[in-house]
Order: sequence, then structure tokens, then C-alpha cells
Amino acid sequence: MIMKKIGLFAVVCLALAACQDGVNPAQNAALTQKVDSLTKVNAQKDTEINDMLSTLNDIEEGFREISEAEGRVTVAKRGEGANSTARIRENIQFIQTTMAQNRELINKLRQQVRQGSVGSEQLKRTIENLTSQLEAKEHQLQDLRAELEAKDIHIAELDQQVATLNEDVTTLQDDNQQKQQTINTQDKQLNTAWFVFGTKSELKEQNILSKGEVLQKNFNKDYFTKIDIRVDKEVKLYSRDAKLLTNHPAGTYTLERDAQKQYVLRITDPQRFWSTSKYLVIQVK
Repeated sequence: MIMKKIGLFAVVCLALAACQDGVNPAQNAALTQKVDSLTKVNAQKDTEINDMLSTLNDIEEGFREISEAEGRVTVAKRGEGANSTARIRENIQFIQTTMAQNRELINKLRQQVRQGSVGSEQLKRTIENLTSQLEAKEHQLQDLRAELEAKDIHIAELDQQVATLNEDVTTLQDDNQQKQQTINTQDKQLNTAWFVFGTKSELKEQNILSKGEVLQKNFNKDYFTKIDIRVDKEVKLYSRDAKLLTNHPAGTYTLERDAQKQYVLRITDPQRFWSTSKYLVIQVK
């Protein structure tokens, strides 16, 4: 349904392999960055899809529980006495509460589709079907309440309780969502860093290097690549000569040569490495 993958990633990989011979390092670096970018895009889409599927599963489980409770009400209606009435009231309250939770989950799924990068017409139709199914359940519940009222089984005293409970559920979910958004924003900021590598002349052109000093002027921040320090721990430099111009603690990284004798920076202790500066500048030749 929403698992269709984009074939561009495979195409870029093949192009990168084909360009290994006869292409300068800068072009190879550009192709590699495209592959890395597509890998991150695919990982993001997988995360979004998994979140949506989890929400869908919760909604389906809610409808299953509602159907079971409806069955228990049907059985209880055949009985008589206080116990039967109590069971009816209990199950109707459960149905109303679960329907309120399902309504919130459907809204959550609609928001995930609206804000995410996975655009699926089929998924949008699924949300419409779920909304229609919920509305149908609400009409059935109204008919059931009318039937019970006709039999002098009054459940009006539940109305205020259920309304209050629904309001509490909505408020709690809104609060949790706001808190989670704040946490996610702060977490992203704390784990964001920027790096750049280039020749001495290139770094000077961007005011990154000036009179032997690094990051002293109004340097071009757009020239840097933004990364997540929890994920990005390796930088391919595509050069046989490289040195770090920014200060980072010794023992938190290594500079090693690959099969083509070109340097690769590997960050072995990200938290300590980025503790002194969230900007990394590397000069290459």
C-alpha cells in the first residue's frame, strides 16, 4: 500500500560504480553525497511508514474491541435484572470511550499523512473509510441508546462522565504531543553539527579561512553540510592530504586512508568530538 520504494537510489548507486574510473574526486564526491542523501530519505520514509502502520493497527484494534463490546451488550439485553443493566451500562461506556480514542487516532493518522513525505492516495482513502466506519458506529450507538431508553434502561448519567473522559483524553494527548514536539526540537538542536572540507583557496573564498584563522569572520554557513552527530560518524574526504583546522579532542577521531589512499575521517566518540565546536573544518589538497 505505502511500501512502494523509489528506484532512483539504485540508479545513482549504479552511476557511482560506473564513474569510479576516469572521473575526478569532486564528481565522485557529488555522486556519493547523492547516494547518502537518498539513503537518509529512504530511512525517513521507512520511519514514517512504520509510525503510520502502528497508528492503523491501533485503530483496527479499537474497532475490534468496539465490536466485541457491542456483542456483550446484545447478550446482556436478553437478560433481566440489575446485573444485566449494569453490564449494558459498563459496555456502552467502554464503547463510547474507545470510539473517542479511535477518533483521536484517526486525526493523528491524518496529521501524519499531511506532515509526512509519504503521499499515498490509497492511504487517504483508507482514512476516509475509517472515518465513515466511525460515523456508522456512532449512529449505531445512538440507535442502541434509543432502544435502551425505550426499555426504560436509563444511561443518561453516563453522558457527563463520558464527555469529561473524552475531554481528558483529548487534553492529555494534546499535552503529550506538545511536549514530544518540544523534546524532538531540543534533541535535534543538541545533536546537529556542520562540516566542510575544501582546498585552502576554496575555504578562503567562503571566508571560512582568513589570515590563518578559522571561522573568525562572517563565513558562509550555507557552504557547510548539516549532519546528525548520532548518525553521521564518517566523512570521506577524497584527498590524499587532509588536516583538521578546527579543534576537536584527541582520541575522539581517526584519519585513515581507504583503498585509493584517500583520507576518511571517522568520529569514534561523537559527544566528546563535538563538545568543543559544532563546526568541523578540514583542509584538503
